Amino acid sequence: MPTLLLINPNTSSFVSELLHRHVQAELGTAAQLRTLTARFGAPYIASEASHAVAQHAVLDAWAVARSQGAKPDAVLIGCFGDPGLFALREGAGVPVSGPAEALGYAGSLAGIHTVARNGRWRRCGRQRRRPAPTASAWPGRTCPGR
Repeated sequence: MPTLLLINPNTSSFVSELLHRHVQAELGTAAQLRTLTARFGAPYIASEASHAVAQHAVLDAWAVARSQGAKPDAVLIGCFGDPGLFALREGAGVPVSGPAEALGYAGSLAGIHTVARNGRWRRCGRQRRRPAPTASAWPGRTCPGR
């Protein structure tokens, strides 16, 4: 059975429990879920500084999981800004994603494009549906959603 590691990059165990419940409900019995809460940082990520610390906290949580023998098949970062996404993806050797990346990808499949500016997302319009990206679209990186 595949295992998903869910990393909450803030220090709120309440948020971790909430994320775990929702993700587990979606997974059902299709995969095992392990959830980790950041050992340091902010209880809520609301600034550039807390986001920067959360990036480090995500990498730390990955190191903790691996040191405890975890071998997840994929990692989900449980924070909308996807802190640490690219750094973790670079070294984890497993697919890594987060909700902001997933939203952008899902929207692009529906022809809806969004832009983030100053932490706020807005819809930019609707365009023709485009084919799903291929590995050649992201040289050296894993395609989102694949």
